[in-house]
Amino acid sequence: MRSMQTSVQAPPLSVLLLSTARNLQAVLSGRSLTDALAAVPAVQRPAVQALSFQVMRGLGRARALREALVPRPPTQPLLDALLLVSLALLDASTAPEADTETGARRRAVSRYAPHTLVDQAVRAVSSQHRLQGAKGLVNAVLRRYLRERDALVAALPDTGEARWNYPDWWIARLAEAYPDTWQALLAGADTPPALTLRVNPRRASREEVARALDEAGVAAVPVHAHGLVLETPRPVAQLPGYAEGWWSVQDAGAQVAAPLLDAQDGWRVLDACAAPGGKTAHLLEGARVELLALDADADRLARVGENLARLGLSGPDVTLVAADAADLDAWWDGRPFDAVLADVPCTASGIVRRHPDIRWLRRPDDLPRTAALQACIADALWRTVKPGGRLLYVTCSIFPEEGESQAQAFAGRHGDAERLPAPGQILPSGAAAPLSDQHDGFFYALFAKRA
Repeated sequence: MRSMQTSVQAPPLSVLLLSTARNLQAVLSGRSLTDALAAVPAVQRPAVQALSFQVMRGLGRARALREALVPRPPTQPLLDALLLVSLALLDASTAPEADTETGARRRAVSRYAPHTLVDQAVRAVSSQHRLQGAKGLVNAVLRRYLRERDALVAALPDTGEARWNYPDWWIARLAEAYPDTWQALLAGADTPPALTLRVNPRRASREEVARALDEAGVAAVPVHAHGLVLETPRPVAQLPGYAEGWWSVQDAGAQVAAPLLDAQDGWRVLDACAAPGGKTAHLLEGARVELLALDADADRLARVGENLARLGLSGPDVTLVAADAADLDAWWDGRPFDAVLADVPCTASGIVRRHPDIRWLRRPDDLPRTAALQACIADALWRTVKPGGRLLYVTCSIFPEEGESQAQAFAGRHGDAERLPAPGQILPSGAAAPLSDQHDGFFYALFAKRA
């Protein structure tokens, strides 16, 4: 008897464009792209994620193009979002090799031909009863863009959002903080990131994992003591060793934390703000410690537990508690810790390559608000450190207000804090860097409590 195989037909591009437009609406209303993608049907999600990422990386320019082509924005939010999505994808698919301003997008250029994008955008509008009257508008706008692209691009502003695809305030902050490198930072963050693994030495050696990857046709280069950077990203569940807990996905910049804290066997360790749990696992892989993993989000903390179970790191010495790190009365039993990892909430400006929606979600007043929260958490956690113990302050930010300024202020508030050697600000690398040097942006400050 012949076996019957069923295949799932890929959704048409018009459906993907509509889902991408709804994701854009969600981000512009303040929701994260991660949350929006979770609501997308599974059969659509990989393609919609790729399109959404591309749109987020080209949204500033798409907005400027839409303003030039449609001076009065459509009153229907979905129609406006669909126009922005279509223009961002068309702009990427038509960018010439010599166009240095769109060099980053060229590396993730749309696989759809321009005429296909136009046709499918019109089909997407036609499929929505409330938008059917706008078919002619969408068709005319997109075809005009294709006819007049060079003139339209030449007329765009040569500064700010239209050029760099970031909010103006974000650009200004980076230019002030990094006057010699801000342009490279903006351009580098618009390139898709590398996929980096951290091998779990309790389950496999890096050599064993590298050999298994090579046998599966996946090339990788080593980084740090246990890391491997893949030359071409792959779906993680399809890589050898995932189910066996051989490795975790963790950026090379984040792999600095656990070795820097240098927890020893028998120590009592706190991982505050632990989710998604990469650093939690790294601490447990490096030493046999009594560890408390804390996070305010119970759902995200549950995923930490799932990852620890996959890696074989769960046990009686590992406790997960959902609580606010700054509210000691809610979770601390009064027993001091030998080491505290304070990976505090921040604007996440150092991981925009992985989460390109972050730039459109943040607002200028987020910086002082997160800085105040970081200081509150760090001060509270310092009370839990035993004399002679240490606290590692970490953010995935490149804004000095969340990094060096915080570290200096913390040292000024606590006379018993001795600042130890640590990398300080690690700026993210772009795709031009060798694979072994590719990483996100982080800040590290290490403090010892004087006895």
